[in-house]
Amino acid sequence: MNSKRPVNLDLRTIKLPLPAYTSILHRISGVILFIGIAFLLCALDSSLSSKEGFNSMKETMSHPFAKFITWGLLSALIYHFVAGVKHLLLDIDIADGKESGLLASKVTLAVSVLLILIAGVWVW
Repeated sequence: MNSKRPVNLDLRTIKLPLPAYTSILHRISGVILFIGIAFLLCALDSSLSSKEGFNSMKETMSHPFAKFITWGLLSALIYHFVAGVKHLLLDIDIADGKESGLLASKVTLAVSVLLILIAGVWVW
């Protein structure tokens, strides 16, 4: 191994391309969904347990903080879905070049932001 290889451990100085950031965000949104699904399943169980549980969950979900959490989970789901479609297109050799990958990342972010804003209007 070459011992003269440069080592840069300062993450603030590393300049990553936009497709790298979209890939990292795709992973982060997956983790958020994995953790959030536990809370959503608990809420579903509570709402299906009885009429009182349903009314309690309905009242809880009308709180602004619960709406914010719901919007956050929907945002993670939307971004993860759109970025997943981009990755599927990459798997079949569509937009896998440097320039087309950059364009695909920009489209992924633009479509995600648009759908997340629509989801925010729908939740609120």
